[in-house]
Amino acid sequence: MKDFDPADSFGPRVAASYDQDSHRGDEDAAADFLAALAGSGGALEFAIGTGRIALPLAQRGVSVDGIELSEDMVTRLRQKPGGDALTVTIGDMSTVEMPERYRLVYLVFNTIFNLLTEDDQVRCFENAARHLDDGGAFVVETALPHAWIRPDQSDYVHLDKIEQDEVGFAVARYDPVTQLLTENHVRLTEAGNTFKPIVCRLITPGEMDLMARIAGLRLIERLGSWRREPFGHASQGHGSVYGKR
Repeated sequence: MKDFDPADSFGPRVAASYDQDSHRGDEDAAADFLAALAGSGGALEFAIGTGRIALPLAQRGVSVDGIELSEDMVTRLRQKPGGDALTVTIGDMSTVEMPERYRLVYLVFNTIFNLLTEDDQVRCFENAARHLDDGGAFVVETALPHAWIRPDQSDYVHLDKIEQDEVGFAVARYDPVTQLLTENHVRLTEAGNTFKPIVCRLITPGEMDLMARIAGLRLIERLGSWRREPFGHASQGHGSVYGKR
């Protein structure tokens, strides 16, 4: 995608509508799952964003810090009840090092895919491992690549929404060599049109397990949802829990 900088993907326009566009209704289940892992220890969220998961987790008594690349997303976080109480460091989640160590580090909603090289994704696992205390866990939640791409097509269109005065769809291209999915979410309305481009590097659970090994972590469990549905061949996504070996 010419002249597209993934670092600018979450600017003021995206931050302003992110919660509406990305609300999935699983926040309570995610917070319950993560709170059980954190116990009485603290938690660090990589790519904390607008606090969609961090705020309900903090409401359960967990001390939550965050790392976030987009200042605009953090501004939206600060506008929410409780948002000012969280410590957030601006920077790249694969390289920023916090002074504390945590019982839980977590990265949700496909955000590992926003790192566009294998090296960057490995560095993210290594950075998570650096932040874990003994017995701590790193949780990564993503979709499975086959839920996003069609094996028989490199280019495709996915319909998101049809209303009388609005149509939404995504136009995408997948490169199996680089594993990069280039996507533009298009919204057509009577008031005008909007475009939300994004580029992701898709990885399988097996690739994630290898990245974890490089970082000195091991897979503890893999589930099909925050509600502890079993992970299997019909799963569209997974939550993987890693611990120090």
